[in-house]
Amino acid sequence: MPTDASHKLIPMTTFVIEYYSNEGYADLQILNLMNNYANFLRKPLTLGMFVPVDHEGNVLKEPKNYASWKSLEHNDGKRTDISGFEEYAEYQKAEQNCMFEGFKVDYNGYSKVRITASYDSSIELSFNKNDLIPLGYNDVESLTAFEDIYLTNSALKAIGIKIKS
Repeated sequence: MPTDASHKLIPMTTFVIEYYSNEGYADLQILNLMNNYANFLRKPLTLGMFVPVDHEGNVLKEPKNYASWKSLEHNDGKRTDISGFEEYAEYQKAEQNCMFEGFKVDYNGYSKVRITASYDSSIELSFNKNDLIPLGYNDVESLTAFEDIYLTNSALKAIGIKIKS
């Protein structure tokens, strides 16, 4: 898991204090970043923020040999010619929509889906399959109760944090 603090979900007050102390002043760009982060924290949680899901919110099963397929240079998520690998491309696109790193499906039953962080099994969320709303957590900000939740590059980009290459 990333150890870079910019990849970690933190409370809004910590975010403001850290950015302000590093910059020394709040210019328009910093204020915009703070606004983006505040809006991100307000987003209602969805299962697709954690694991790849289809357009109806159902968990997608990882295709066979997906990790090997994805590691090939030409499978960077930008190709349009994918005949024979539509399932792989759909999974990859859904994976790129995830906002939090390292989550896996622990249980996918009739009425609920339970996910856990692969790096800390004590971080667990359950989603009701009827409305796909997590039990006990309603927005991104509620996840700051956990010590270590990591943001994906998609989340960082949505917030406006530049990703170091």
